Amino acid sequence: MANADLKNSIIKFIQRYTEASGENHLHAINEKAWASPLVGFASGADPLFEKYREMIGEFYWTPADAMKTAYPDSNFDPENLTVVCWVLPQTDETLEEQKKATLLPSRRWIFSRLHGENFNNQLRDDIQKFFQGQGIRAVSPTIAEEWAYQQSDSAGICSNWSERHAAYAAGLGTFSLSDGFITDVGIAVRIGSVIIDARLEPDVREYDHHLGNCLFHAKGKCKACIKRCPAGAITEEGHDKDACMKYIREITVKYTEKVTGFKVNACGLCQAGVPCESRNPMKPK
Repeated sequence: MANADLKNSIIKFIQRYTEASGENHLHAINEKAWASPLVGFASGADPLFEKYREMIGEFYWTPADAMKTAYPDSNFDPENLTVVCWVLPQTDETLEEQKKATLLPSRRWIFSRLHGENFNNQLRDDIQKFFQGQGIRAVSPTIAEEWAYQQSDSAGICSNWSERHAAYAAGLGTFSLSDGFITDVGIAVRIGSVIIDARLEPDVREYDHHLGNCLFHAKGKCKACIKRCPAGAITEEGHDKDACMKYIREITVKYTEKVTGFKVNACGLCQAGVPCESRNPMKPK
């Protein structure tokens, strides 16, 4: 299959899967969990992946490292690998409900974090099978058995593969004051990725700074996410991951368990009721 044809078939697979899957659902609420996705492509040889390892620690995977977890008897040329990323936007209904919340996440948001991420994991698994069925080796890092969190000396608690950092490499958006990821469909998203043993044309990054889509960093104004954070975990200096997780573990998880019967690491109040909730504020409306 030609390069462009394979890219188009991947985009269509992710879009159709999101549209048609019965698992893209809030379950307790008769609505979809996610709106139409964005898809982007990065080269496995992009220097950013080595830079991420330098910034985070030796435990952080490059695309070739992640492929090695699934195919330990093989070696991979990064130039022949492609990282496929997708962005799943929250629906308008979920955003409208979430922006009214102040101390605890809304019901729809909690269900999107629970059932919506279950759908994302299913997509990760099924897209692996989609490629493998075409004779293309593939791995979705965050559902690999070896995926885990570790303590980084420079960045605190980090996983060995970051969906947001992969999406940044794939040209899908930039980071924000709150550490969220601002895409053309906003910051209220979940992200997934799969690495394939096929060389596809990478997408161009239209930004020149890792915080380029954030109004505060680009223009020195906004700070809406600071006001929305009930934990005081966001300041002009950035995002305090420890304070954020402490609030989730001690406050919101207890609430999500009452709502769903499960302990769900949900909050996301800084991602709704802000200018970047459903669009890139650095682009014209």
